[in-house]
Amino acid sequence: LTIVAGLAITLALGLLAAGRLNLISVAFIPLFVGLGVDFGIQVSVRFNAERRAGAGLLEALERAAEAMGAPILLAAGAICLALGAFLPTDYIGIAELGIISALGMVVALALNVTLLPALIVMLKPKPPEAEVGYKGAAPIDRWLERNRKAVLIAFVVAMVASIAALPLVRFDFNPLNLRDPDAPAMQMLGKLMRDPQRTPNTLSVLTPDIEAARQMAVRLGKLPEVRDAITLDTFIPADQPAKLALIEDASLLLDATVNPFDLPPEPNDTEAMAALGKAAGELRRLGAVRNDALGNAWGALAASFDRLAAASPQQRQKVETALVEPLGVTLDKIRFMLQASEVTRANLPADISGSWLSKDGRALVSLVPRGDSTDNEVLTRFTAAVREVAPNATGMPVATQEAAGTVSRAFIVAGGLALGLVGGLLLAVLRSVREVAFTLAPVVLSGFLTLGSCVIIGQPLNFANIIAFPLLFGVGVAFHFYFVMAWRGGTGDLLQTSLARAVLFSALATGSAFGALWFSAHPGTASMGLILMISLIWTLVCALIFEPALLGPPERKTAETPTP
Repeated sequence: LTIVAGLAITLALGLLAAGRLNLISVAFIPLFVGLGVDFGIQVSVRFNAERRAGAGLLEALERAAEAMGAPILLAAGAICLALGAFLPTDYIGIAELGIISALGMVVALALNVTLLPALIVMLKPKPPEAEVGYKGAAPIDRWLERNRKAVLIAFVVAMVASIAALPLVRFDFNPLNLRDPDAPAMQMLGKLMRDPQRTPNTLSVLTPDIEAARQMAVRLGKLPEVRDAITLDTFIPADQPAKLALIEDASLLLDATVNPFDLPPEPNDTEAMAALGKAAGELRRLGAVRNDALGNAWGALAASFDRLAAASPQQRQKVETALVEPLGVTLDKIRFMLQASEVTRANLPADISGSWLSKDGRALVSLVPRGDSTDNEVLTRFTAAVREVAPNATGMPVATQEAAGTVSRAFIVAGGLALGLVGGLLLAVLRSVREVAFTLAPVVLSGFLTLGSCVIIGQPLNFANIIAFPLLFGVGVAFHFYFVMAWRGGTGDLLQTSLARAVLFSALATGSAFGALWFSAHPGTASMGLILMISLIWTLVCALIFEPALLGPPERKTAETPTP
C-alpha cells in the first residue's frame, strides 16, 4: 500500500516538475519500487526484530525509528544527491529521470515514516515466532573474519581486471538496435538500409560553391571507407556527345517502328480469335522441335492461347487491356528516350538542382559508406575518415555517435559529481574519511564489476541500459550505508543481524522489480533489465561479502541499542 500510494504521488509530482515522461524518465517506476521497498523492508524488519525481543507494538516502532531513522534519512538524502547530479548534464532524458526519482525518494521516505507505521498500528501484526536475524550465518562471519585479507585481495584483483577490461566496453549508438530485429518492419528497414541507394546512414558536406564540391567529392571519393561521393554534377552524364550520337543512330533505325506512318485498323473479335489460333499453332510447331524447357514453355503458352480463343469476348477484352495498354506506355517511353538532348546544370529539374545547390551558390556533397551501413564499426570508420578530411560533415552517423559521446560524458560528469556530493554528505554526517571510504568503495567496486561482466557476456551499453548505473549507485549507497552505520554503532557479526535479512530481502524485492524488465519483448528494455540484474547481484555480493570483510570487527560497542 505504501509503495502504490508513493508511486501515484511521485507520478503526479514528476509530471508537475518535468511536464512529461520520456523513454528514459519512465524508469523511475522500477527505481521507486526498488528503493521504496528497501525503505519499507528496513523499517518492517527492524520492527519485527524489536517485537521478537519483547517490545510492545508502539515501543517496537519507536525503537525501529531510533535505529533506522537516521540511516534511512541519510540514505534517501544520498540517493537524492546522486540522482540530482544528472541535472547539469546535457542528457535531457536522464536529467528528467533524476528530477522525478529524487522527488520519489522524498515521497518514499515520507510515506515509510508516516503511512507505513500508521498501517502497522492499524493492522496490529503479531510478533514473529522465529528469529529475525540469521544465526545460521555465524560460520560465514567467522570465515570472513579469518580470511579477511584474502577476501579483500580477491576483490581488488577482480576490480583491477575489470578496470583493465574497460577499453573493451562497447557503446551501441544505433537506436535501431533497441527494437525487435525479428519484427517485419525492422527486417524490411534493415534491407532498405543495406541498399546504398536508400540508406539514411550517409554524410553531407556543405561547400562554398559547385567547384569546391567537385574537388571535395574527388578527394573524399578516394577514401576506402567511401562508396560514392555524390554532387549535383553526378546527375550530368559523362561522354554526352558520343552517347547522343548513338541515341540519334538508334532513333533513325527505330523511328519507322515506333512511329509508323500507316497503322492497320484495329482487329475485331473474330480476327483476334483467328490470330490467337494461328499463334498457338506456330508455338506448338516450334515446341515440337525442341525437347527442352523452352519447348515445354512454348507448348504451355500455345495452350493458353487456345483457351483464350475459346473464351468469351469480354475475357479477351480484359486480356487485351492488361497487355496492350502497358505496351503503349513502354513505346511512349522509348519515343521519349530517343528524343534525348544534352543535360546541363541549367536544364536539370528544379527539385534536383534545388536539393544540391542553394540560392547563394553553396553546394552539397553526399557520401555513402562502403560496406554494410547497419554495422556500427563500418559507420565509425566511415565517419572518422570523412571528418578527418571534412570536419564539418553532418548526417545520421554523426548525430548518433555524437549522442553516444554526449551520454558517455554525461555519465562520467554525473558520476564524479555524485561521488563528490554523496561523499560530502557522508563526511558531514560520519565525520570520518575512513568511514566514507567504507561506504563508497563497495559502490565503486560493484560498478567496475558490472562493466567487466558486460565485457565477458558481450553485452554492449546503449541509450536504454546505461541508466542502470545511477540506479546501481542509489541502491548501493543505501545498502552499504546501513552496514557502516551498524558497524559504527558497535554491531559485529553483521551477517547474523536483522539488518542482513533486510538487505537480502530488499535486494530480492528490488531484483523482482528490475528483473521484470529483463523479460520484456523490447530489446532495449530487456538489456536494461539484464544489466540491472547483474549490477544488483554484484551490489549484493559486495554488501554481504566485501563490506563485512572491509569493515572487520567493530572498534567500539554500544549497549544502548542491542542488535537482535
